[in-house]
Amino acid sequence: MTDDRLSKGDPLTRRKFIDYAAKATIASSVLPLGFAAVKAVAATSNKRVALVGTGGRGSTMWGTELLGHFPVEMVGMCDINPKRLEASKKILGVAAPTYTDFDRMIRETKPETVIVTTKDSTHDYFIVRALELGCEVITEKPMTIDEHKCQRILDAEKKAGKKIIVGFNYRYFSVAEKIKELLMADTIGPLTSVDFHWYLDTSHGADYFRRWHAYIENSGSLFVHKATHHFDLINWAMDAEPVEVSAQGELKVYGRNSKFRGNKCRGCPYKSSCRFYYDVTQDPLYVQLYVNAESEDGYFRDACVFRPDINIFDSMTAQVRYNNGVVMSYSLNAYLPIEGFHLAFNGERGRIEIRNYERQPWQVPAQAEIRVSKSFGSSEVILIKGSSEDHFGADPKLKTMIFNPTAPDPLHQRAGSRAGAMSLLTGVAAVRSIERKQEPIRIADLVEF
Repeated sequence: MTDDRLSKGDPLTRRKFIDYAAKATIASSVLPLGFAAVKAVAATSNKRVALVGTGGRGSTMWGTELLGHFPVEMVGMCDINPKRLEASKKILGVAAPTYTDFDRMIRETKPETVIVTTKDSTHDYFIVRALELGCEVITEKPMTIDEHKCQRILDAEKKAGKKIIVGFNYRYFSVAEKIKELLMADTIGPLTSVDFHWYLDTSHGADYFRRWHAYIENSGSLFVHKATHHFDLINWAMDAEPVEVSAQGELKVYGRNSKFRGNKCRGCPYKSSCRFYYDVTQDPLYVQLYVNAESEDGYFRDACVFRPDINIFDSMTAQVRYNNGVVMSYSLNAYLPIEGFHLAFNGERGRIEIRNYERQPWQVPAQAEIRVSKSFGSSEVILIKGSSEDHFGADPKLKTMIFNPTAPDPLHQRAGSRAGAMSLLTGVAAVRSIERKQEPIRIADLVEF
């Protein structure tokens, strides 16, 4: 995937490109194992990695925020867009050779690990090919976008005898870690149901409809691209797997739901009246990676959110049944005045309720509230402050766990291909249910493990 950060239209909710160099200081303060320990590993054993996909996510989270802070050496970089590729190499400040031919990069640079941050629909190609060429794989979520590509990946991993790591950084979010601790401690007894409602605002939510994510053939829809985070969080927190999904989804705000539209925001005759107007030229990083590279592939980072051929949903609900008997009610809306989520775990002896808001003007800095209520007993509130950077401090912790394989994992946060499959297949099942008029879809009917 490319950058999953906020839309860069609001200067109060984003870090300018020039700040990326300062991320080492932030990372060192949140690494759970200690930055010194990571540096010690780096001094003796740098892992040879190659990057395929040099958009926003590849160039930052798996680029500037990785190199120099973790025990890796970037030996090769690959992208279909040569201008973006060269811009990314300059941003990273590395001497690694660049390629538009993936196989050639692997043959010539001989990486131990390939990091896949391309468009979601191409993840399967690069994951499978990397495995076939003898590499381990770290892939951005979602692992892929449909059941057929998922089966191909699982089969290739088994045949190659190599491992896939899925970058579920949300498992390392401080709120998620606290939820896991509470559930592992059996705080509210056996679980009975889950209520989960995610809210994307008019900045972040709209941004998915400007990009390649707006087409289901690229992203699998937000049920796959975005909700895979949420589904994995529940799978991991409960230590359970989905069994059956039924869902509904509609496109109510974006796409064809406007009387006017343009091709892209730059030069649009409706910019003064469009509430979703976005000036990509105000972001130096995106100018280098996207605006200056448009001539190579025609990809606009500021495409109109009202393009009539947009075919993903912006309003979604699902019901998910798990192998532990729990049923989850889930929703996702991508056009709201707030950003964050409400999540509740209901148990036989109580309820854990989480309210997490991000970037609301009445709440700075971001803060989460976890209320633990016992049936016939006490109710207490746990407040957890967060930062809007590095996915609330999760990214450095994720990378510390990946590049220090001997580190303890008491919360079972490491995620492999099965976790990747179970999360994305929940979203795939939701899409299939919508296609079949809300018919319940069994996960076991989609993929053979």
